Amino acid sequence: MFSWFERRLDPYPSEAPKMPPGGFVSFMLHFTRGAWGYMLSMAACSALIAVCEVVLFGYLGSLVDRLSGADRADFWAAEGNRLILMGAILMIAIPLLQVMFTLLMHQTLMGNLPQRIRWQAHRYLLRQSMSYFQDEFAGRIATKLMQTALAVREVAMKFMDVLVYVGVYFIGALILAASTDGWLALPFVAWGVLYGILLWWLIPRIGRVSEAQADARAVMTGRVVDSYTNITTVKLFSHSSREESYVRESMDGFLDTVHKQMRLASIQNLLLATLNSGLTFAVTALGLWLWMNGKVEVGAVAIAIPLALRLGNMSHWIMWEFAGLFENIGTVRDGIGSLSLPRMVVDQPHAKPLAVPEGGLEFRDVTFRYGETPEGRPVAVLNDLSLKIAPGERIGLVGRSGAGKSTLVNLMLRFHDVESGKILIDGQDISQVTQESLRAAIGVVTQDTSLLHRSIRENIAYGRPDASEELILQAAELAEAGQFIPGLSDSGGRRGYEAHVGERGVKLSGGQRQRIAIARVLLKDAPILVLDEATSALDSEVEAAIQSQLEMLMQGKTVIAIAHRLSTIARMDRLVVMEQGRIVEQGTHDQLLAHGGIYAGLWARQSGGFLESV
Repeated sequence: MFSWFERRLDPYPSEAPKMPPGGFVSFMLHFTRGAWGYMLSMAACSALIAVCEVVLFGYLGSLVDRLSGADRADFWAAEGNRLILMGAILMIAIPLLQVMFTLLMHQTLMGNLPQRIRWQAHRYLLRQSMSYFQDEFAGRIATKLMQTALAVREVAMKFMDVLVYVGVYFIGALILAASTDGWLALPFVAWGVLYGILLWWLIPRIGRVSEAQADARAVMTGRVVDSYTNITTVKLFSHSSREESYVRESMDGFLDTVHKQMRLASIQNLLLATLNSGLTFAVTALGLWLWMNGKVEVGAVAIAIPLALRLGNMSHWIMWEFAGLFENIGTVRDGIGSLSLPRMVVDQPHAKPLAVPEGGLEFRDVTFRYGETPEGRPVAVLNDLSLKIAPGERIGLVGRSGAGKSTLVNLMLRFHDVESGKILIDGQDISQVTQESLRAAIGVVTQDTSLLHRSIRENIAYGRPDASEELILQAAELAEAGQFIPGLSDSGGRRGYEAHVGERGVKLSGGQRQRIAIARVLLKDAPILVLDEATSALDSEVEAAIQSQLEMLMQGKTVIAIAHRLSTIARMDRLVVMEQGRIVEQGTHDQLLAHGGIYAGLWARQSGGFLESV
């Protein structure tokens, strides 16, 4: 029975993720689509339970009246059918409704709905543009994702459960009180009005505090995660105290929102206790006065006073539920600001997979601007740049930091879109093909290599998930990683290729991470290869050993290599010298030295094979 209800709502919908809407209601509808039927069924059960409870209260009052003048001998004959009906409501109908309500809530919705939201939002975020992740803490994004998923569930289910139950119950109580005597309904009406005013004044304030609290919590988590992620830097600079202050500042901001929330909670409890005492006093006094004057029977008083006590007890629960509702509304509103953002780089509606039969590249009149000057003028990183690379040609990009070398590669990978111009691969405009197929055709080894916190085997196989064990081992050997991998181990007792590498590969040295990254690209075997300071983290002996493997890796591929150590790219087919976003020189190493231009000057100023700052 449990598993049947657990399978009703698919936690992992297969449809392609879409950008969540920016409006609160549309955002809620977007993420609860597919669960509406189950939530409405749960609300119907909640409403029927409230009706049954009010009916039982009403019958209790009439039963008291009939008991006061009934003949014991004839009581069952006169009252038996009604007693059986009420017994069936109490012992059969309400338990069955509770069972259905509980199964829908706990088995179908409580676990599956937030998981469904996380899955949809995570899939959308995975395809967000690189600039999105460059502008945010990873921990902050993860926190927003997790807390927003739970908040959407709570808002949706409280609307369907609490509001329906309370609304039906309160209306039923008013009708029941008024049916005995209209005057008895007046305290309930007055209480309802004052209770509504209290909610109107208090709940929006709780919502605003909760929205601020959700953001403060995300900031606090982001700063803590940032400190842990960069723990090596923290320790190298002996900045533990500084990090404490940095995190303490965010914790103080979070604690401030907690104090504001708790002040509102105290005001809520004090005012509500006063209001509930007034309701019970007014109903009891008015009921007794009406009974003493012969205007109502004792059964009416027997209904009204328990109803007042029941509503008083419920009111605390209702208020906390409403407070929780608006707290979660604040969290959802905060999450919308992070999750409902458009992708800066998107596939065209009819984008096709990239086909790379040869691997020819062309940058045609490419201009790209990023950021602005203090005066508001755009900063050109690349300016009207044109470059053709023949299939199988190996070129080296040369230039000082900021010349635009890495930007050129990032544009080729479509991490950003060009402002004007085109980038073509085998004559195909990369803006018209799918991003997945584009990046699948390009292998990249960067200077700052980060690995996934998984096993060595999984990290190498990331280049080709369906690779055989033989191919994985072969890639590791070619990358000169086969020597150290067997000696690796982790805290879980895993060894060798099963050992986990820690977050971003922190358990490995820079050189070891680089060799794993090279093995990963070797296994990927893409037709276009980018080497962005690929051997910078390696010592000279290992670099010399890997160079021969890189030579083999580059065979038959179109290669773009970036290196400050010019000796590593001097043997390329052609060197392209960049300066302030433009190509200023091209040619072989010997041709550029003979030319006596910028490249010759850079070569002459090198110390130990690196470019000096000038």
